Amino acid sequence: MKREQLKELDLNDDVINKVMSMNGEDVNAIKAKSTELEETNKSLTEQIANRDKDLKKLQKQVKDNDDVSDQLKDLQDKYKQDTAKLNDQLSQTKLNNAIDQSLTQSKVRNTKAAKALLNMDSIKLNEQGELIGLDEQVKGLKQSDAYLFDEGSKQPYTPANGQPTGNNETQTMTNIFTKGLVNNNDNN
Repeated sequence: MKREQLKELDLNDDVINKVMSMNGEDVNAIKAKSTELEETNKSLTEQIANRDKDLKKLQKQVKDNDDVSDQLKDLQDKYKQDTAKLNDQLSQTKLNNAIDQSLTQSKVRNTKAAKALLNMDSIKLNEQGELIGLDEQVKGLKQSDAYLFDEGSKQPYTPANGQPTGNNETQTMTNIFTKGLVNNNDNN
């Protein structure tokens, strides 16, 4: 989706910005899921390749049953360790993607800079895949380091130097009436 396409639909800039923001959140969520799936696929492919090598090696060494039993036990232990390691990596990838997505939804300008200020040890994913411990830290960052967040565009402050701002019909009528009285008094 491009801004030009939305402009062709005669949408105003505010609506276009909101649509683009919502689209950006969807794209980031899809990217996070894609990264997670790629990491899972890579890990599983590596694991299968390693197991295939080990099985071929075992087939060559089938001659001695005792050696095979020992090797089988060693491989089972290795696979348990590898599986635990891969699960930890996958969990860490899921956690990082969830944090990145949450920071993007919080309108952080630079997720890498914001993550550097977070206490990552206190942020966890619960059983439902929800982040625990991040919201409080983001609220604290919004107060201490507000420059990291996009708060939207603010209207510039232009002081009126003691004059009324904008069109004040009451003041305009008062000025006309006062000038008319002053002019009438000058004529008398």
